[in-house]
Amino acid sequence: MTTAVTADPDHAADSPDSTAVRQYLEALQQRLTEALQAADGGARFIEDVWERPATGAALAGGGRSRVLREGTLFEQAGINFSHVRGARLPPSATAQRPELAGCGFEALGVSLVVHPRNPYVPTSHANVRFFSTVPAAPDAAPVWWFGGGFDLTPYYGFEADCVHWHRTVRDACAPFGADLYPRYKQWCDEYFFLRHRQEPRGIGGLFFDDLNTGGFARCFAFLRSVGDHYLPAYLPIVERRRDLPYGEREREFQLYRRGRYVEFNLVQDRGTLFGLQSGGRTESILMSLPPLVRWEYNWQPQPGSPEARLYEVFLQPRDWLAAN
Repeated sequence: MTTAVTADPDHAADSPDSTAVRQYLEALQQRLTEALQAADGGARFIEDVWERPATGAALAGGGRSRVLREGTLFEQAGINFSHVRGARLPPSATAQRPELAGCGFEALGVSLVVHPRNPYVPTSHANVRFFSTVPAAPDAAPVWWFGGGFDLTPYYGFEADCVHWHRTVRDACAPFGADLYPRYKQWCDEYFFLRHRQEPRGIGGLFFDDLNTGGFARCFAFLRSVGDHYLPAYLPIVERRRDLPYGEREREFQLYRRGRYVEFNLVQDRGTLFGLQSGGRTESILMSLPPLVRWEYNWQPQPGSPEARLYEVFLQPRDWLAAN
């Protein structure tokens, strides 16, 4: 499911403003940092500010990586901001856009992954990003687009949490057209699907990419709506589940299911592949991985168990708003 990316001369006056995007993303990172740190109530984020000078064809730019570890609530949480430029788009960015092969680019984004300690609190991921190309041909117009979304990965599912999550996703999309939520929910279901396992990573949310239809101002407003709705989607679920008691069984299942998260990020995720192929900062790219994880050969849940219910009820494409 892909939206065509084309330069639109009708929107020439509505030109992309990477400075405005950067200001929003930096403020978003700060809001996310403060909210998650307050929710944890124990640990604090540490920050690495990094910069790479322009040297020939190498990736240039910088960013801020913030990581919270061994918190009261969050075993690990990472929030990255980056603003980089490169002389040539990597293969992961041109696989669906071969006409952009050889173009230089500018990329800005905020990405977040939260791995809670309690298995009853789901893992969550969010990302918002902006790309602009530097055309190879001197008379060609720059091509720009937005992308992002957020998704939820429970270990032990609760229908009320899933309904709340998807209702908030719908609210983020609603001002921009009633068709966006079902489209971007389906895209999320399709994107966060482990093809080698033939199973979803979680209950989805929304995913969009290559967005430039309607002009820069409208697309940027949609990006802000997505970024602004992540905390209202996630924090109420965290507060409902954070104090539920759990034991070794639940913890072992959480670590096993985290293996699926690692597999997706390293095998399929376009953002991870883009960062590694473009020579990005590896520590920042791989901060999305959980601190502890386990694999077990040919493991199967016991029939009728809460672990089996995750597969049978929650790891199935579903209209969660209709479930309400």
